[in-house]
Amino acid sequence: MYSEPPSWPASASKLVATAAGREPADLVIKGGIWVNVHTREALKNHDIAIREGRFAYCGPSASHCIGENTEIIEADGRYIVPGLCDGHMHIESGMLTVSRFVQAVTPHGTTSMFVDPHEVANVLGMTGVKHMHDEALAQPINVFVQMPSCAPSAPGLETTGVELGPKDVAEAMKWPNIIGLGEMMNFPGVINGDPKMLAEIAATQLVGKTVGGHYASTDLGPNFHAYVAGGPADDHEGTTEADAVARVRQGMRSMMRLGSAWYDVESQITAINDKNLDPRNFILCTDDSHSGTLVNDGHMNRVVRHAIECGCSPMIALQMATLNTATHFGLERELGSITPGRRADVILSSDLTTLPIEHVIARGQTVARDGTNTIDPTAYNWPADTRGTVNLGKSLTADDFAIRTAKSANTITARVIGVIENQAATKALNAELSVKEGLVQGDTNQDVCQIALVERHRATGDVTNGFVSGFNYRGDMAIASTVAHDSHHMIVIGTKRETMASAANRLGEVGGGICVFKDGKELSMIELPIAGLMSDQSAADVAKAADQMIAAMADCGCTLNNAYMQHSLLALVVIPELRISDLGLIDSTKFEITPLFVQN
Repeated sequence: MYSEPPSWPASASKLVATAAGREPADLVIKGGIWVNVHTREALKNHDIAIREGRFAYCGPSASHCIGENTEIIEADGRYIVPGLCDGHMHIESGMLTVSRFVQAVTPHGTTSMFVDPHEVANVLGMTGVKHMHDEALAQPINVFVQMPSCAPSAPGLETTGVELGPKDVAEAMKWPNIIGLGEMMNFPGVINGDPKMLAEIAATQLVGKTVGGHYASTDLGPNFHAYVAGGPADDHEGTTEADAVARVRQGMRSMMRLGSAWYDVESQITAINDKNLDPRNFILCTDDSHSGTLVNDGHMNRVVRHAIECGCSPMIALQMATLNTATHFGLERELGSITPGRRADVILSSDLTTLPIEHVIARGQTVARDGTNTIDPTAYNWPADTRGTVNLGKSLTADDFAIRTAKSANTITARVIGVIENQAATKALNAELSVKEGLVQGDTNQDVCQIALVERHRATGDVTNGFVSGFNYRGDMAIASTVAHDSHHMIVIGTKRETMASAANRLGEVGGGICVFKDGKELSMIELPIAGLMSDQSAADVAKAADQMIAAMADCGCTLNNAYMQHSLLALVVIPELRISDLGLIDSTKFEITPLFVQN
């Protein structure tokens, strides 16, 4: 098990003695270009001295800090960059446990993560949050945990496995690794002064911790201002320059995200590049990255490179992925820069634009080199009661996925969830669908297939049915997943009812995950036994299975980029415009249940 470096008060005398040259450093990085994110300078021919996992000296020569047993790393003119910070993310979206996620991202230069485990909270409640918290504490890099704020995300519109409230939030604020309150997704509740939501925010602010925001609306009028007045300190749901500008003008931090399917940096970074707004109020993050992205493309290094490709200065992009994040969470004196007293989290890179990650140091210890981990994260044993959480209550049949109408007409107008590529939002569409023997049919010629949400927490056997468009599925197929943000029931999408039942029952057998069926046969399977959300296999193994899943979806006709991420969000009832829950079809602009069929 790894532990955090000694606190600054505990190590101050040694840091001072090393900086003064009275005592030797544990490690000295020599002859590099010091990337100072406080001043946005790249200072050539500098040395960095580290003692007890913290920076002791940063200057033109650290020869006075070197002793007989001091480890020397020759930078050879490379850039000495602060370790990267992810300001908002969900471990569960990688389909991995904390230790496996850390194993995947450390070689990419990520040394600090601020994680909101609201996915596992919706399934396992405080038990799941505590397991995530404890596993995070055991890692060789900094993994800070936010207490989930919304389980359920929208009370009255969905049923979660467990409900959390203000007392749970107040209790979690006493835990050593809780950094603040997770994204406040119930923005209508805040706007309307809901006592429960305001009590959760108050419990967080009373102990001086940060409240995460989630304002998934294009309305920047009084409702937006009311939400900001309610206390959220940041927001990652912006998609336009106007969104970014509005947030920072109101004193929020604008978190610009590049995840596996969310591409919101390019459309917002013009607030810095063109409008010249103060970049200290902007933060880069990933939000949701699946294992395939982590293994094949990277993590925060990918986001920084993308920001630079969008015209951002490398020094500003790095500042938004290091110091800005630390400052936002009240940790400016603890991490986020290479300056005395901070945790010694460092990247060595030969180029600031392409940012190759050549050597990674966390808390003064080499953790990765040339894309390979040099130490193993601490494994964590998620106990039996966190597994076997898929409770369908019965074996499902084609009849459970039948969509009936009492109308005698041959056609009927149905509401359809419209997927938008590379965005979390959906469109509320209408489609004229045929009716055969009282059953409403999907229509692949219109790119309309069925979607169903299968209750899986309380074994009710209930199934909510609807229609979805945008995946371009063809033939006889179905995809089922127990990852269904945020209530995490089971989502099944398909073109044939019998195949949908087969896919759903298969996930019930294995205890959760994602599977794709075509012509009655299983094409791919990702088993996620922990809460139906996570695997304790390596990221490479999960990524391989995810690649097979993506190929299987394509074989079924899917043409969307990272379509699985879109699939997993179709039950997220706090993002416009149309979603599905165990209670029905949800109009998430009005926050109300809406009929499947349009009344003519």
